[in-house]
Amino acid sequence: MPKSADISTKKLISLAPDNWIKWVTQLPDITAQEVLNSEFQWISRESDVLIRAESPQYGQFLVLNELQLRYKPEMPKRMRAYAALAEEKFDLPTYPVLINILKDKEGDIEIPTRYESEFAGLQARQDYRVINLWEVDVEIAFQQPVLSLLPFVPILKGGAQENTIQQALQILRADEQLNQLETVLAFFASFVLDSALVQQIMRWDMAVLSESPWYQQILREGERRGIMSGIELDLELKFGTEGLQLLPEISQISDLERLNTIQRAVKTVDSIEQLRQLI
Repeated sequence: MPKSADISTKKLISLAPDNWIKWVTQLPDITAQEVLNSEFQWISRESDVLIRAESPQYGQFLVLNELQLRYKPEMPKRMRAYAALAEEKFDLPTYPVLINILKDKEGDIEIPTRYESEFAGLQARQDYRVINLWEVDVEIAFQQPVLSLLPFVPILKGGAQENTIQQALQILRADEQLNQLETVLAFFASFVLDSALVQQIMRWDMAVLSESPWYQQILREGERRGIMSGIELDLELKFGTEGLQLLPEISQISDLERLNTIQRAVKTVDSIEQLRQLI
């Protein structure tokens, strides 16, 4: 039975930060100097992992790693904000990287590699690198090696094979620093293999997956989708197509409690204007 652990992305990347930032930036002479505190005063969450790096060509700069379980439409704006805040706080140029872990359930969507806006003749632009893990060849995890990719082996390109997952598991279990990551490996293996087979490979009770932070995020995502479906139905029934025009704005809300409040309000308000004020 593996140890219970809340495996953060910071811990994953900190296993071998030099190899990680070489991989995400494709700069072979880069070295990791320090994993920085990425909490910003003006926003309520942290960027996943912010690393101070150095190379002979570029000197010191920041590598901003933002890992998302699934891509969200608000990510370009968020990447612009994080890059700007990191540069302001540490007074260093920033190389932003967006890593998407799982492909969107509703099919292939185009994932932009920059944020662009124009207002009153003024333009803003922020480029960032996008890495979709389902497009990354599984051999990179073993050959480079990028140890932080080992728990993601099942969802990498060519990784959804029993023997490949077993190979990753053997590497994790052979290293005292890595062995607690088998919980994460099992979680992602459950997306591509039958649960009974995953349990056989891991040789432990699959209930331990419920302790994974990604598992909890999946549950919240499923709950959110259910609430949004209810809101959509209630809006159409009460206000028709005019009510459905509020959906794009409501879909930007991630807080489940606030979405529940909106769903209850749809049934009690007398007009769309009242609902818009609540949103």
